[in-house]
Amino acid sequence: MKMMILPFMILLCFGTGTAQKLPARWDELTATDWPAALERSAYTCILPIGVLEKHGPHVPIGSDLIHVREWARRATAREYAVVFPDYFYGQINEAKHQPGTFALPSRLVWDMLETTCDEIARNGFKKIVIINGHGGNIYLLRYFIQAQLERRRDYVVYLHDPAPDSVQNEKVARMRKSDPSYDGHAGERETSTMLYLRPDLVQLDRADRESGKNQKRLSIPELYTGIWWYASYPNHYAGEGSVGTRELGELVTEHRIASLVNALKTVKADTKTLEIQKEFFDRVK
Repeated sequence: MKMMILPFMILLCFGTGTAQKLPARWDELTATDWPAALERSAYTCILPIGVLEKHGPHVPIGSDLIHVREWARRATAREYAVVFPDYFYGQINEAKHQPGTFALPSRLVWDMLETTCDEIARNGFKKIVIINGHGGNIYLLRYFIQAQLERRRDYVVYLHDPAPDSVQNEKVARMRKSDPSYDGHAGERETSTMLYLRPDLVQLDRADRESGKNQKRLSIPELYTGIWWYASYPNHYAGEGSVGTRELGELVTEHRIASLVNALKTVKADTKTLEIQKEFFDRVK
């Protein structure tokens, strides 16, 4: 009898342990997981946003998506939240002259982002944390956050926007091999983070095939125009990707993930923002 009970108990323990592993990704949850996911996440959902664009001659088109996907995956392993599937409908008009770019009309970009947040909230989430992997999205996202006050909502949208860290910046500076003044898109820093996250997708030997230097073709002090990026970096490449290292990538990436973990803890514990937002809308009415 004991011999029969033992295998049954092993299977029971194995099944219970498996059931307790609640996926973080929205698309990997079952419908029956939903109540547990909402409760465990404190009704918090991450919306990871990137774009599809050229990253120099050597880094994959989906680098921004890979970054936010990995940040979310690694952060939620430490602090649970539900992660919405990869979202690449951002602002990327400045790269339409390069192959692989997926650029939608600006009105559609806005409507999709707003509707996506509404749908996330309709599924029970009260807190949506946007994490952004594309520098060209930042103006869109900050305005989008401010526009949340346009109409009454029963949810809050947060933008994870880490503050500068002088200690971290000093560590990065000591490891740098290139001029930081123009190290941006697919340059040393971004190439390094990709070497840490997905080295199999980086073609480092191609990094010098194009120039990533600032061409300085337009000088209009104290004025801003949409063509500024193309005027400076027509190759859609800023920096020297060839000097990127996995070590620098690990330093930068792990710091970002730690910041996101802390942000998730703060958001999950936050009860005041939604309360104050409701007060605001009550007064508007």
